[in-house]
Amino acid sequence: MTRRMTVVFHDEELYTDLKVEAARRHKAASNIVTDAVREWLESREDAELLPAIEAAHAEWEEKGGRPWSEVEAELQEAVTKREEEAGAKSVQA
Repeated sequence: MTRRMTVVFHDEELYTDLKVEAARRHKAASNIVTDAVREWLESREDAELLPAIEAAHAEWEEKGGRPWSEVEAELQEAVTKREEEAGAKSVQA
């Protein structure tokens, strides 16, 4: 569904910049405005999530969280060790 809206630019320079950019991109100015509004709304959603992300990070630091790279290395070592032990047992049998 297509909806129409009139946008009044009180800043002539902004309007001119939009039209120049639209021509440069070979794109309708309305599409550029639509994209800009969509990005703005998404950034607002992200901003609303920021307190929850910061709280989770603070909890992680408080409880002694470790970086994934450290955990991943330990897992890889454990897998390698288990494979070596399994290989040694099969050779002995």
